[in-house]
Amino acid sequence: SLIDTLKDAFLFAVPKSRRTIQKRRNRRFGFPQYHWKMLVPKTNLINCNTCGHPQEAGVLCPNCYKRIREETEAMQKAIEAELKLEPIDKEVVVLYDNEIQEKGSEFWQGKRIVEMKKERPSWFSENLLQKTTEE
Repeated sequence: SLIDTLKDAFLFAVPKSRRTIQKRRNRRFGFPQYHWKMLVPKTNLINCNTCGHPQEAGVLCPNCYKRIREETEAMQKAIEAELKLEPIDKEVVVLYDNEIQEKGSEFWQGKRIVEMKKERPSWFSENLLQKTTEE
């Protein structure tokens, strides 16, 4: 009966006790007496062409990304304040100062306009908000 129970039992490969902090650090950094894994300096750092802050190669610049994220959050708050909890049944267009006069009034018909009370940033082109395919 005991043999049958052992055949049906599951044995999981789990540790009986937690590793100490010293053993975890030794695994991470190595032993000073034997093999010492020092911290390796990064060699793939470059300066951003736009703002001049350091960044890793192949990664977005954190400073530029922060600036874009803040602008996007401001747009989202303006849209939320304008539309409140009403359903979005029309296309929403975000306009900055003095952009509504540039195009005719027939262009804005059937669209919900959300105005931002500041100038459009130089890096934020107008075609970023357009749909990729026209219907």
